[in-house]
Amino acid sequence: MYLYGASGHAKVIIDILRANNEKLEALFDDNEAIDSLLDYPVLRSSEVCGPLIISIGSNGIRRKIAESLNVTFGSAFHPSAIISEEAEIKEGTVVMQGAIIQSGTHIGKHCIINTGASVDHECLIGDYVHISPHCTLCGNVQVGEGTWIGAGTTITPGVKIGNWSVVGAGSVVTKNIPDNVLAVGNRCKVIKKI
Repeated sequence: MYLYGASGHAKVIIDILRANNEKLEALFDDNEAIDSLLDYPVLRSSEVCGPLIISIGSNGIRRKIAESLNVTFGSAFHPSAIISEEAEIKEGTVVMQGAIIQSGTHIGKHCIINTGASVDHECLIGDYVHISPHCTLCGNVQVGEGTWIGAGTTITPGVKIGNWSVVGAGSVVTKNIPDNVLAVGNRCKVIKKI
């Protein structure tokens, strides 16, 4: 396995690979000042090969990189995560320590389901989504492409969140959120277009 991006997010994915006894060959990064991370070599992006996980937290940057590469993408699921056999998870997605993904859930490509997040039954998570640590998504929640759900957010059953929006940390979302907005609070409200 290879990683693209040599920063903090990569360190967590390295822990997941180690926990699964999966060998990491090297990382790739555009920053020429970085030549190693946790004793693994960091190569230049011109040398990219796969299988590869994009180890960058920014949803937009993950999409840009994924769309520019012609490689096989891998995934990484920490062994402490609880993932239903009836859940579908696409390529490039990472599921961190202690996350729970329930039956009938569909998770798109290159997503991050972060530490301790709970994604309940029949949720639909679009490509390039980041569900931050300790979020709770109740049943039948939909999260559109590229959206970032901030740490500790709770989303009640059946709520739909649009594409490329941001839901602030600690929010309680009880109503639908449109595309391309920043929404925050308990009860979560849209505060601006982005």
